[in-house]
Amino acid sequence: MRILTVLCVLLMVLSVGCGSPSKDARVNARRGVGSDSLANNVITRPIRDAFEGLIGAGIVIDDAVVNRNNSSNFLQVFVSGHNKSSKTKRFRYRVEWLDADGMVIETKASVWQRMSAMGKSPFQIKCVAPRAEAVNFRMDTRKWE
Repeated sequence: MRILTVLCVLLMVLSVGCGSPSKDARVNARRGVGSDSLANNVITRPIRDAFEGLIGAGIVIDDAVVNRNNSSNFLQVFVSGHNKSSKTKRFRYRVEWLDADGMVIETKASVWQRMSAMGKSPFQIKCVAPRAEAVNFRMDTRKWE
């Protein structure tokens, strides 16, 4: 009988705050505003965060698309990715533009830029080459310190 009572109390505690997500995908009720889910409540959140730390959840780059802007003939790069972590990841990135010989085009635009990716969300980075001679690029990332 005692085990059954403990199990019932545990189930009630875990189910408190469980709610359905927004019915419209264009509206996002963030943590602390909307109802918690079983995977994201005050009891299970530390376990999830510890697991994410253990597996090293972070930023994943999905695709990098390069094309030429027809009106000015400058190279454009669209990098898309997503944040696998439940926490916002802040990082810096730098784009170096390469000429036809693979040499870096020296420019003042190749500086470290700040970027934030919200937890469990996609992100995009758009860069435009500073000169028409650019035919390729190289992107580097580092921690935001």
